[in-house]
Amino acid sequence: MKRRGGYAGFLRGVHRYLLFFAMTAFLVTCCMLLFLNILTDTLHITFTDENIGMAAKLTFGNVVLLSLLFTVIDILRRRRAVHRPVNRILQAADRLIAGDFSVRIAPPDFSGADGCFDDIADCFNRLAQELGSVETLRTDFIANVSHEMKTPLAVIHNYGTLLQQPGLSEETRMEYAGVITQSSRRLADMVTNILKLNRLENQQIYPQATEYDLGEQLRECLLQYEDIWDAAGIEPVTDIVDGVRIKADAELLALVWNNLLSNAFKFTESGGVVSVSLRADDTYATVRVKDTGCGMTPEVGARIFEKFYQGDASRAVQGNGLGLALVKRVVDILQGTISVESASGVGTVFTVRLRRRPHE
Repeated sequence: MKRRGGYAGFLRGVHRYLLFFAMTAFLVTCCMLLFLNILTDTLHITFTDENIGMAAKLTFGNVVLLSLLFTVIDILRRRRAVHRPVNRILQAADRLIAGDFSVRIAPPDFSGADGCFDDIADCFNRLAQELGSVETLRTDFIANVSHEMKTPLAVIHNYGTLLQQPGLSEETRMEYAGVITQSSRRLADMVTNILKLNRLENQQIYPQATEYDLGEQLRECLLQYEDIWDAAGIEPVTDIVDGVRIKADAELLALVWNNLLSNAFKFTESGGVVSVSLRADDTYATVRVKDTGCGMTPEVGARIFEKFYQGDASRAVQGNGLGLALVKRVVDILQGTISVESASGVGTVFTVRLRRRPHE
């Protein structure tokens, strides 16, 4: 960032000196004329041309010296009260432009300066903090996308290479092909979720509200996981009241229920329970998806809706950390709320509260 050169600073100094000179000359001249008039009227003193000329020269010299003194005092005051804090703000701004989002301006550095600089410093610090957060999210997003894509691509590459080996049995060949298909599906699902999340965050998906039976939709979504709960020995429990109709986008809400149910069955061990309940009043419908799985710590629960965040590293291979971010965005778009209650080793409850008739 370019700073103003010394020549411009010299011109500003000359301008300030001339301004002080004009002001001082006016004030001193007025005072001297008033003083001389009083002396003349009171003491009846008559001044000669020589006296007036000598007084004019002394007055002019005093004006020059006073103007110079005022200019020096003003320069020193400005250097301490204005230039120093402005230079520190500019230096911090240069670091921020260069990508150093950790830079902060300490308000105590501006002691003796105008109070507005403290407000500027506070605003700058909040700006740097927000930019740092955005940059961290962007970096994490890129790193996570790269990592999540690299894993299935590596699996596809490795098993594709193995398939080219001669003499493989049909069983082995089918096993390798199944792994490739599974990894391809995982990669496709991740790309689809990224695109959906991007469109949701940029308001490129607009809800198509229709009136339908919410309880029926919940039962249909739950039945899709019948093979999973049978294979894992998980007991499904429902407490869904009949006749709860809402006006919403059924496709977007199906994404919410499928993600919540998928997580519930994923994190519930054999012999556990996954329950779905639906309650409603005249204004709201409340859906609760509860499991008896591993649960979460408060630290994990606080970040569970962040993109790519996976609190349980041992389960990370089963997902890509985008499902709950999609859920949160969909619920926000549909003017609802979602909350989570969880404890390690006890289980997790997700509660979704939706308006039965959204605001137009």
